[in-house]
Amino acid sequence: MSKSWPQSSALLKQNEKWIPGGVVSLNRKSDPNICFTRGQGSHVWDLEGNRYIDYQAGFAASFLGHNDPDINKAVQDTLVSQSLLMGAGPTDLEGRFAELFCQSVPTAESIQITTTGSEATYHAIRLARAITGRDHIIVMQGGYNGWHNDVSCNVISTLEDVGARVSPGEYPFDAGSAGIPAVHKSLVHVINYNDIASVEYILKRYPVACMILEPILQNIGIVKPQAGYLESLRKLADDNGFLLVFDEVKTGFRHALGGYQSICGVTPDLSTFGKAVANGYPLGVIAGKKKYMDYFTHPEKSKRVLIAGTFNAFPLTTAAAIATLEKLASPEHKVYEHVNALGQMLEDGLQDIFSKSGRPFHVARQGSAFCVYFMDHAPADFHDVLLNHDFAFDKQYRLALIEEGIFNFPLPIKQGSISFAHTTADIEETLEKTKAVVK
Repeated sequence: MSKSWPQSSALLKQNEKWIPGGVVSLNRKSDPNICFTRGQGSHVWDLEGNRYIDYQAGFAASFLGHNDPDINKAVQDTLVSQSLLMGAGPTDLEGRFAELFCQSVPTAESIQITTTGSEATYHAIRLARAITGRDHIIVMQGGYNGWHNDVSCNVISTLEDVGARVSPGEYPFDAGSAGIPAVHKSLVHVINYNDIASVEYILKRYPVACMILEPILQNIGIVKPQAGYLESLRKLADDNGFLLVFDEVKTGFRHALGGYQSICGVTPDLSTFGKAVANGYPLGVIAGKKKYMDYFTHPEKSKRVLIAGTFNAFPLTTAAAIATLEKLASPEHKVYEHVNALGQMLEDGLQDIFSKSGRPFHVARQGSAFCVYFMDHAPADFHDVLLNHDFAFDKQYRLALIEEGIFNFPLPIKQGSISFAHTTADIEETLEKTKAVVK
């Protein structure tokens, strides 16, 4: 690479004196390491002053764009008018948000609010165990559902770590962290997405409390459910007494106001949301059927599930979430029409560019989220990606785009995200620069 980022490197080195790894979420660390100092709309600027069209968008959180004026105004008004941390009793903001959320997501009968998506998935699994009286869970190979013990595994594993494809069957627990007790590992069963036979295999062998999955596997790009897959999971859950949990932290509100579940027509028992729900402000949601959510206040102590958090529904973040949902629902802004049109424009342009390159490719897209796979078909699961995708070329491609001022996270198969703030001019510039780097 000809471009360098000496100031960003110096900042990382300075931070490493006080922070292990130099960054507070190690998922943010990348090669090259770039420190961004400002974001506005669809653009970000680094310490060196370089401007980029941003498709990383805070890991897809900034759906309306950076520094959206309507969200900023709601936060500023709340900052002026309210005490920030009451510490006792309900607040009007959390009630307003809960009502608005349930109106937006018809399958949600009630909600609880957390500070992060990881906390939301943690509580969803705990709820499922309390409701069913079972301990085992099913997770997806290549999926991401948070950092906690039950789900910190098999995120982007190597083929050496998980072995050859098996179906029906399960894969080794490839821990994403040291310090996970063996008992947790024994309760978690990892299978491939789109593999109903392996779900049935696990159900015959273990008492399963829940299956948690991204309804579109977006941690590894855009891997879509095959025809009938989600419907089959719904039937298996009903027939076998486990809870179906959709992790919509990435898909929720980015693809539709009602979440991806409103598109696929499958109603989960519980859902989790985050990221786009507050346009990047830290807020998570657990939503679901009231009979299950009421376990948070169950009259029997032995069945009651604890939820607590000093900063749950913090006024500034809740105000941001209210303003975000109001803007997404506004017929004046036509958010989804705009981002879907840009997504189609980008997909068509990428198809044209790569079809002339002589290289195998597949452009995967759902609304405003996209990923270019360097393989000759749409991937069905993570093993399909591991065995067929050209990871080396993907890395080279991303680095070349960064050189040209087009930023997506420099890690192969990471999803790109269009925001409401992007324009046709942004897409045109992106396609022109993509054409140049592919040559």
